[in-house]
Amino acid sequence: MSTTPQTVIRPGRPWLDTKGERIHAHGGSVIEVDGTFYWYGENKEFSTPGSGIWHWGVRCYSSTDLVNWEDRGVIIPPDEHDESSPLHPAQGLDRPHIIYNAATEKFVCWVKVMTKGSVQRSTVLTADSILGPYEIARTWLRPLDMSAGDFDLVVDPHDGKGYYYFERVHSEMICADLTSDYTDVTGYYSTHFPQPQPPFVREAPAHFSRNRLHYLLTSGTTGYYPNPSESAVSRSYHGPFEVLGDLHPTDQSRTSFHSQISSVFRHPGKEDLYIAIADRWLPGYLDHGAKAQDAFIEHFAPGRDSDLPMEEFAHVDTSLADYVWLPIRFEGDRPVIEWLDEWSPADFE
Repeated sequence: MSTTPQTVIRPGRPWLDTKGERIHAHGGSVIEVDGTFYWYGENKEFSTPGSGIWHWGVRCYSSTDLVNWEDRGVIIPPDEHDESSPLHPAQGLDRPHIIYNAATEKFVCWVKVMTKGSVQRSTVLTADSILGPYEIARTWLRPLDMSAGDFDLVVDPHDGKGYYYFERVHSEMICADLTSDYTDVTGYYSTHFPQPQPPFVREAPAHFSRNRLHYLLTSGTTGYYPNPSESAVSRSYHGPFEVLGDLHPTDQSRTSFHSQISSVFRHPGKEDLYIAIADRWLPGYLDHGAKAQDAFIEHFAPGRDSDLPMEEFAHVDTSLADYVWLPIRFEGDRPVIEWLDEWSPADFE
């Protein structure tokens, strides 16, 4: 069943594809290929409480307007039969990022895979087409011999050099140079935003460039529970970064509009349109009002184990997670995100 074409994006509302079904591209990003936009991310359609299914592969959608999305299927399917595979549905596969290597003519996808004990490692896949098929190039990679958490991949548009921003788990942010084929790191890296413990450690890095400046948007480490985003700016990929503070100064809840940014997409056909792509992992969080805020503060107080679930909101159903896409505006060189009930990329020049 097809749906009537939409003209606007409605942040925080269930987003349906052109068949009228929920979009499952969580922790995702958008890439433009030959004039078509592709939105990909974690497929959470079967990740209901008690299912034992963390993911059902990486799903992709295509669009020409960033509003109406056609389901192009699961481009990296789960490995249902090998429990030791990083692609097994019970493995904690998160946050796929895909970049294109012009030299090798390959699309390169990295995924983070969490296992017990907060061990986080990477798996790398390559394909000749954005839609696959993808072949595994590396599994269980520990970049720089570190436990690598949330991350972003960046390609310099001028020289094609690749960079890998990742959270050194519960410690600091790392920027590492990628090898020429983008499937590993070279060994050269820099460190940023050191913190003693969660929830202060920065995660979920999202990089973008504007006016020769490099921006990193990050969140605190509070699991699925939202917290304020923070922006930082530098004149180079490796910093040093100057922290600019909260991205959402008008958000009284101090939770980035109850969402976590996974990436920033610069529209190639617009003069200055940058879109923050975020997940609202816990839509029901909004129903608890001030109670949610009080419980949040208590749970993440110093000395508490913030990796444990909050009893007040232990019912996490990621199959019902929504998206919060909002344009970024700039006050000079400072990025700011404000709430819009609805908006359209067509409104930008």
